[in-house]
Amino acid sequence: MEILDSGERREFETGAVRDIAEGKGRCDLLPLAEIGEYISSLDDDCILYGAYNKIFDQIDWFIRTGYTVHVTNAITLFCEVRGWEPITAILEVSKHYEEGAKKYEERNWEKGIPAHCYVDSGVRHLLKYIGKWDDEPHDRAFLWNMFCLLWTLKNKPELNDLPYAKAEAEANAAEEKEWNKDCC
Repeated sequence: MEILDSGERREFETGAVRDIAEGKGRCDLLPLAEIGEYISSLDDDCILYGAYNKIFDQIDWFIRTGYTVHVTNAITLFCEVRGWEPITAILEVSKHYEEGAKKYEERNWEKGIPAHCYVDSGVRHLLKYIGKWDDEPHDRAFLWNMFCLLWTLKNKPELNDLPYAKAEAEANAAEEKEWNKDCC
């Protein structure tokens, strides 16, 4: 199954490109813990929807704290819900990297895409997976976004534009200003 393509691109300062985001919503701005609670309240399958609640919680905690263990936990929980062993999940997501290389170019994502884009797209694909949309492989797309998010945080920290990073930067700037005032 191929990755959908609108044919329109947005280009980042780094030279990386992605499909346009406008009109798709901003899933990275959703109150994810509350979304998870709502989804778990849908009585069709309490156990399954409860597991999705935990995935949304993990992503929300990551956005608020910056602790990447929450992204890793979300990946693990998703693989459990999906019924994939870790190696199967990695092999499946490798297909998404292959399709992405055809759609854009090899290693386009390594040029650098802001962190919020991965959260936004990942959550959108998770919601579409839960909703049983079959227009593209949303399971693989969710994992692709989470793995790219982890890579970006480690290798391109300047592209971390999530709320905790902004708060941390502001606190560091205030501390530096205070230190400069006292010392000079």
